[in-house]
Amino acid sequence: MKALVPVKRVLDYNVKPRVKADGTGVDLANVKMSMNPFDEIAVEEAIRLKEKGVVTEIVAVSIGVAKAQDTLRTALAMGADRAILVTAETEVEPLAVAKLLKAIVDEEAPQLVILGKQAIDDDANQTGQMLAALLGWGQGTFASKVEVEGDSAKVTREVDGGLETVSLKLPAIITTDLRLNEPRYATLPNIMKAKSKPLATKTPADYAVDIAPRLTVVSVAEPSKRQAGAKVADVDELVMKLKAMGVAK
Repeated sequence: MKALVPVKRVLDYNVKPRVKADGTGVDLANVKMSMNPFDEIAVEEAIRLKEKGVVTEIVAVSIGVAKAQDTLRTALAMGADRAILVTAETEVEPLAVAKLLKAIVDEEAPQLVILGKQAIDDDANQTGQMLAALLGWGQGTFASKVEVEGDSAKVTREVDGGLETVSLKLPAIITTDLRLNEPRYATLPNIMKAKSKPLATKTPADYAVDIAPRLTVVSVAEPSKRQAGAKVADVDELVMKLKAMGVAK
């Protein structure tokens, strides 16, 4: 079984985002970039399935700037077998990403696509669902547990009321949640081996996909600063203030 794992290069989660002075976006100059944390979990899950003998080959895919090769090399160092980079110098919206991934799926014919439920830069949470719709495949989103047996997958997913388990007929799409696993660190020997693993470079034109943006960013601004709190003498005063604010009745 072949597994396809899309990964995205994003601002490192430990870095505090800064808005550009002109308000056109987030300043990414000279800041640390890394793999989207949810995608790290997807790579780890694919590797665990390979270690169990369920998956035989893992193909990592990224769509973005040339420096996204570093993100793919990280996936290769973790345990992916080969990688594909679709170069795009501008931000690619979820629908265009899903169309590119569909074209890659048609070419690679994987039985399983595992990807993070969302990217921490745009928080769109759309690509997995759009890809499932374009392919006509079943989907298990927000997975906290994955079990693959034969031609089916059982996915335990997190919903508002607790946990829900769905059974999917392969091929299928799975999007990963935080509690699915804890990604491994790439060891130095594996980092060195990753340099020699195959990494193909493609363009959107190779897949005949138009990535022209459909949305226009009007402005980007930091959240307003939180106002200072106020001390109250006792519970009665607290309840009175909450009633005045319309919070308590």
